[in-house]
Amino acid sequence: MGTIAVREVSKVYQRGAESVPVLSGLSLDITAGDYVALMGPSGSGKTTLLNLIGGIDKPSQGTITVDGTDISRLQGRELAKWRSSHIGFIFQLYNLIPVLTALQNVELPLLLVKMSGAERKRRATTALELVGLGDRLSHYPRQLSGGQEQRVAIARALVSDPAILLADEPTGDLDRKSADEILGLLERLNTEFKKTVVMVTHDPHAAERAKRLVHLEKGDLSE
Repeated sequence: MGTIAVREVSKVYQRGAESVPVLSGLSLDITAGDYVALMGPSGSGKTTLLNLIGGIDKPSQGTITVDGTDISRLQGRELAKWRSSHIGFIFQLYNLIPVLTALQNVELPLLLVKMSGAERKRRATTALELVGLGDRLSHYPRQLSGGQEQRVAIARALVSDPAILLADEPTGDLDRKSADEILGLLERLNTEFKKTVVMVTHDPHAAERAKRLVHLEKGDLSE
């Protein structure tokens, strides 16, 4: 689980009457259990590619197949259900809800699934323990450091046990020590828990931790 095939994918955005091409005929294979760093200048389409793989956006042309499912064909509720069970998203900004505790923030994705409150709590607790925050369950985001907030966000991404983690500049807002801890955690999730990780980063130090480095420039890929 966690195999991704991007085939001849193009993405064009409309800005009024103007067409803005971001990706043009791009193909990429990511095997299950891989850890890929996507690098490239600002505006090169890295985040667009990540959003296409995660089903947040749709390609203008081409196909994206994840574990045999052509996700470019999925719509509405079917797509949301697929995304919630297959993909864990980690962003530069943690997107935690300030009035919810760490535990409640991590439980959020499980509200989309039929599950008892006790089971939800058990899974969220396990995810927080996995990222080293078993003693912070009842803390609110304001009571946590930036590195701890990102750990809560990673626990939230993990709680549905997805095969694929998509990380968009996950260390971009952190100091070096906190960033190294987050990178160590992603590495462990890849090696120990066999998660496929695709990480967008502009930081060569972060990219070094990946198994594979892919450069994206003007919509074209090179390894």
